[in-house]
Amino acid sequence: MSLMDNKIVAKHQALTAFSGIRDQIKDLHTENIAAMAVRARSLEDVIALWYGEGDMITPSFIRDAAKKSLDDGETFYVPDMRGADRLKTAISDYQSRLYGKPIAMTRSTVAPGGMQALYIALALIAEVGTNVVYVAPQWPNIHNAIHLLGAEPRPVALDFDKDWKLDLDRLFAACDARTRAIFLSTPSNPTGWTASAEEMAALLEFSRRTGIWIISDEVYGRIYFNGDVAPSMMPIADDEDRVMTINSFSKAWAMTGWRVGWLTHPNSVADQIAAMTQYINSGTAAMIQAGAVAALEQGEPLVADIRQRIKTGLDIVYDGLSQINSITLPEKPKGGMYAFFGLAGVPDAREACSMILEKARVGLAPGHLFGSSSAGFIRLCVFRDQERLKTAVDRMVEALR
Repeated sequence: MSLMDNKIVAKHQALTAFSGIRDQIKDLHTENIAAMAVRARSLEDVIALWYGEGDMITPSFIRDAAKKSLDDGETFYVPDMRGADRLKTAISDYQSRLYGKPIAMTRSTVAPGGMQALYIALALIAEVGTNVVYVAPQWPNIHNAIHLLGAEPRPVALDFDKDWKLDLDRLFAACDARTRAIFLSTPSNPTGWTASAEEMAALLEFSRRTGIWIISDEVYGRIYFNGDVAPSMMPIADDEDRVMTINSFSKAWAMTGWRVGWLTHPNSVADQIAAMTQYINSGTAAMIQAGAVAALEQGEPLVADIRQRIKTGLDIVYDGLSQINSITLPEKPKGGMYAFFGLAGVPDAREACSMILEKARVGLAPGHLFGSSSAGFIRLCVFRDQERLKTAVDRMVEALR
């Protein structure tokens, strides 16, 4: 083979399919507990508490509404890709009632899942050369969605001393001329930290002064233990403030598999978000939206029941794990559905999670998934059958002694 032929072969080998994709995608990877989940399949009677999902089947009144939609032949496109009028009206009524102020239906866009709503919010404002500052520890999808758009993810870690606390001065100092948004989840996944009304007001004032957007993930807003709803941007932000809130039916209505959520945004960007919705997902299925309407119109007793189940689950976990001196238990979370605890002298909890899986047959999520600031912590989902949860805690106590 000639030198020229060798060069052609080498060039052809370099032009792999992988070499032709965007740089932001080349180093993108799935953050999960896949290796442990694979191992768990070969073990008997594993109690999986690593997923952010309860074990309650969606109640029948929601399922029946979706079935009726199917039986009525609602299997076509929903003409308004931002959501069927009935669901947008239900969201408007729900939010207006919950937050004590009128929130027009034109300000909300339905999406196939809270993650889609979140991605649309970020894609509206983040681009290459910009950054998004976010409060950590944080659900890994946030960091990676920002990265996927070509922007720089900038985590600012909560302080930890018996409890998680936000240093607003440090958060604001992380912003610069290229910052498009501050992102926070409240109540938080995984910590359960919840922004106070005063912190929300300070964030809004900073946004008004600087022009930096606030994106508030309030998916766990109804799973709040000091009231009916956690402090929110919704009651304090005006229509044209640079504020967007993310919500989902997944957690408070036991609808994780339905993939339906919504984004509330300023009215002036509704047309642009409508166009983005068309090109990103072309709307949400009609029968799914019918189930979501039923959840909002009839679901307040369900929300209260789920909140109480999770609160009881936290009590079970805290009562059990407090027996182990080597465990660092923060103050009980104000919201969310997780216990997030540390092990003394353990800077990285991955080995501890593997040990607990092997010895106790309990599946937990290691803290590094939520950022380097929480690598020594472990997340446990408490939204489970109470007897099963007690069994899991007893096993952990025995293994960690």
